[in-house]
Formats: sequence, structure tokens, C-alpha cells
Amino acid sequence: MPTFESHPKYEHEQPDALGVLVVNLGTPDTPTTAAVRRYLREFLWDPRVVEYPRALWWLILNLVILVIRPSQSAHAYQQIWTDSGSPLLSHSQNIADALQETLASQLNGNVSVALAMTYGNPSIKAGLDELHAAGARRIVVLPLYPQYSGTTTASVFDKVFAALSRRRWVPELRLVNHYHDEPGYIAAAAASIREHWQQHERGEHLLFSFHGLPEGNLEKGDPYHCHCLKSARLISESLQLEEGKWSVAFQSRVGREEWLKPYTEEVLEQFGNQNMQSVDVVCPGFSVDCLETLEEIAIRYNEVFVEAGGGSLNYIPALNDREDHVTFLAELIAMHVQGWPESAQ
Repeated sequence: MPTFESHPKYEHEQPDALGVLVVNLGTPDTPTTAAVRRYLREFLWDPRVVEYPRALWWLILNLVILVIRPSQSAHAYQQIWTDSGSPLLSHSQNIADALQETLASQLNGNVSVALAMTYGNPSIKAGLDELHAAGARRIVVLPLYPQYSGTTTASVFDKVFAALSRRRWVPELRLVNHYHDEPGYIAAAAASIREHWQQHERGEHLLFSFHGLPEGNLEKGDPYHCHCLKSARLISESLQLEEGKWSVAFQSRVGREEWLKPYTEEVLEQFGNQNMQSVDVVCPGFSVDCLETLEEIAIRYNEVFVEAGGGSLNYIPALNDREDHVTFLAELIAMHVQGWPESAQ
């Protein structure tokens, strides 16, 4: 007989609250081989992330990848780790804290914002437990992924549903599926690029680099590729960029199968071979700076560009907790709570 989680302190007079679960991918607890191995084991075992047959993938994952990759990734994390810990975690927490303050002043009633990670800590279950303790009877789930993919956004939803499947009283849910073409997101991304150009010399070319995905996912109906291209197009239009002054590429490819092309590393190598003196790289698919932006782009791919004959690679930071980014996310949440008691309308 299944057992369901109860709320021992629940009282019928307890006022309802609105909960907002802000979710990002995740990070190891520390930049050590052991912590990275734990994180990668959870991340890479998700069938949304790797769609191989489970028995075959278990052998590859445990006998090859988790033997070789953790020490390499730990070294990469050590290059970007700060006094506050993981950049992804600290930036995500800053967004959640700013949203708590903004939403509390804009929406009606009691609002609680919790941060969670799909993999690692704090877990999605822990975030939902925090909202449950705060009396949240209505929850908006906000994955910090502008572009939808089954490998990211859907994994968040899977874990939310799994955690709530053990609840005795399941809250109302609204899910933010994507926001790749929302005007507020486009405006914030374009503004961050303009500000970077005002503070630094503008490069000869603007490269939009998005996280890669196996081509097979696109062929099976994942809209991620289309979302990325539309985001880049809308941002470039907002910046009034001429054709040929910007392009799109995809980074973080692993394994031997074909991924979305062109590959960022190869594009930057080609730019270097052309003796391009400066290139600006922005990663609009990453809401906050993390391993893929701070180490892969700003360090490793910078070396690729320079060694191939290029001048300087200028990485444009993610939106992080910029005021216009937080303002947009608050507006996005407000749009999703329409019809609920907390709605400002």
C-alpha cells in the first residue's frame, strides 16, 4: 500500500499562498572529483538527457564516462569556482531572491519563491517541500531555460510530477514552457549586448552560441533548434545588425554522434584562420553564467580562437540578476498567475 506525504502542522484556517519554483540545471556541491562524479551520475542517467537503451548506457556511463570525465570536469569547475561557490548556483539564488522581493510587492497575497536544481542541491523535492511548508496551494514552475528542450525543460517537469506524486494534497500547477521569443527577454538580451559594446570595443562579428543537442532530437520533434534560431534572429533585429555581422553556433558537444551544427569551436577556429581581430560571443540560452560560459567559452574557446590566428574573443556575460532580466521574469510569472487570487489584475 503506498504512503503519501502529510502535512502534520496543517490547520484548516491556514491561509493559502502562491509558490514560485525557480529551477536551473544544477551543479556539483564542490569542484572535486568525487562531487562531480555524484553530480554527473545523476545528470547523465536521466533518460531525457541520454536516450540510449538503459543496460547499454549503464555500462558506458559507469565503466567509461564516470571513470574518465569527473577529474577533467573537476579541473574545469576549479577554474571558475568563486568564494560564493558555484557561479550557476549563486547567480540563480540571486535571481530567486530578487524575484521574491519583486513579486511580494507586485502580486496580491503571500508569495514564496524557492530555488531548486534538476540535478544536485537544492533538489526539486526540497524546493517543493519549502513551498509546501510555506502554505503554497498554487505553484508556478519556472525553468530558467528560454528555449524549450525535452532534455532540460521536460526533465524539470518530470521531477516536479514525480515529487508531487507522493503528496496527499497536490497543489495547482502552472508550468512555464519557454520564453525564447517574449519581448521582455529579447529586450533584456539586446540591452546587455549594447551595454557591453558601450563599455568595450565592439567586435567584428557577434556569435550567438547555444548549448548543443544531438541532431536526432531535432528530427524527433524537439523544438529547441527552432527556438534558438528565433531568439538569435529577434535579438539581432533589435540590435539592427546587418546580415553577415552575426551568426549562430552550438557548443558543448560530447560523444561521436552528429549534434546541431555548426559547432562553436569550429566556427571560432575558422574565424581565427581568417585572422579576425575580435569576435563577440553571447550565449542567450544560459540565463546565468556557468561552466559552459565561463570556462568553455571564455577560457577554452578563447584559446582556440587565438591559437588559430585570431585577436581577442570577448565573452558577453549572461543576464544573471540584471534588473531588466528580473523584471521580465516577474512579468512572466504574473502572466501565468492570471485568474488566481494572487493576480494583480
